[in-house]
Amino acid sequence: MTTTIAMITVDATDALSLGRWWATQLGGTIVAENDGWFVVVQLPSGQALGFQKVDDPTPGKNRIHLDLTTDGDLAARVRDMEAAGARKVAEREMGDLSWVTLADPAGNEFCVAAGH
Repeated sequence: MTTTIAMITVDATDALSLGRWWATQLGGTIVAENDGWFVVVQLPSGQALGFQKVDDPTPGKNRIHLDLTTDGDLAARVRDMEAAGARKVAEREMGDLSWVTLADPAGNEFCVAAGH
C-alpha cells in the first residue's frame, strides 16, 4: 500500500483571492472554485494546492510551509513577489545556501531559493 500527497491545503479567510495569488505566482491554473469555499490550483509540476475558507485561521507560525526554487535571479523574483503582495520576513544563509523567507498576502510564510 502506498500513500501519496494529493494536495497541500492552506486555510484562508478569502480562499479564492489567496488561490488566485498563488496561481499567478506559480504559473498554476484554478481548476475548482466551489463558490469560494475550497479552491484548487493545479500547478505545472502536477501537484495541486488547495485553499479552504475558514472563519478563523490557526494563529501563530506556520507548522508547514512551501520551499520554492527559482531558475532566475533570486533577488528579482523576491521583488516581483513583493510587488504582487508578498512581505519579506527575512534573508537567510546556511553555508553556501541562501534563501528568502516571505509571507503571502494572508501571512503564510514560505521560502524561495535559487535553483541549483
